[in-house]
Amino acid sequence: MATAVAELYTTATRLCIKLGEDGLAAVTADRALTAALQGADALTVAEAHRMVSSAWRRQGHHARAADVAVAAAQQLAADRPCDVIERLSVQGNLYATAAYTAAKQGDRHAAHALIGEAEATAGRLGRDAELRGSVFGPGQVLLHRISISHLLGDAGQAVEYARRVDPAALPTAERRARYWIDVARAFDQWGKPDRCYQALLAAERAAPQEVRRGAVRAMAAGLLRHDRSLPGVRGFAQRIGAVAGPRG
Repeated sequence: MATAVAELYTTATRLCIKLGEDGLAAVTADRALTAALQGADALTVAEAHRMVSSAWRRQGHHARAADVAVAAAQQLAADRPCDVIERLSVQGNLYATAAYTAAKQGDRHAAHALIGEAEATAGRLGRDAELRGSVFGPGQVLLHRISISHLLGDAGQAVEYARRVDPAALPTAERRARYWIDVARAFDQWGKPDRCYQALLAAERAAPQEVRRGAVRAMAAGLLRHDRSLPGVRGFAQRIGAVAGPRG
């Protein structure tokens, strides 16, 4: 029963994060961990720790967030009774989460070391698979490398990683859109507004709801200064709510 409750709170935490409800995500993540610790499933405990890590990161507590994820990954590595495939998947996601957090903090060394751990774990899996409600594998590590490179200011490297991804092969429309948004961020950082705009349009085609996020709206608003050379950019900005539409 405790494990089932923990899984429900974990799902709720993912939803809160997606909706940008960071305060509520912190509450649901804590409840997921509390329930998981009352059960006997190490994988559920580890995934609840990942939710706690994500909640701490979104509140700006990067060092604590990374420590929680790394400690959970190391603890899971010692738990041999777990199914090996599920253990590697959850463990790899923990390392990838910690790497992203380190990059948010600007810790280049830790970010590269941790994504290296995630990549080694993915190599043992050999393929991407959805387990415990999350996808992990070599492809997911590559997607994390795009985000990490962007966060560390390495826009060109982010684009190079992006070129190794086949977006059509990504498992869901949401993930395809998030891929294109990360590509757009890299081109925006690199000072290539035309490529940024094309990536945002691709994200909109993949999943229109994903381009209505605040970060995308900010990019679109920034592109308006290039409206003479980017046909349709003002209409795009209006569609996603970055600027007000025409009256009447």
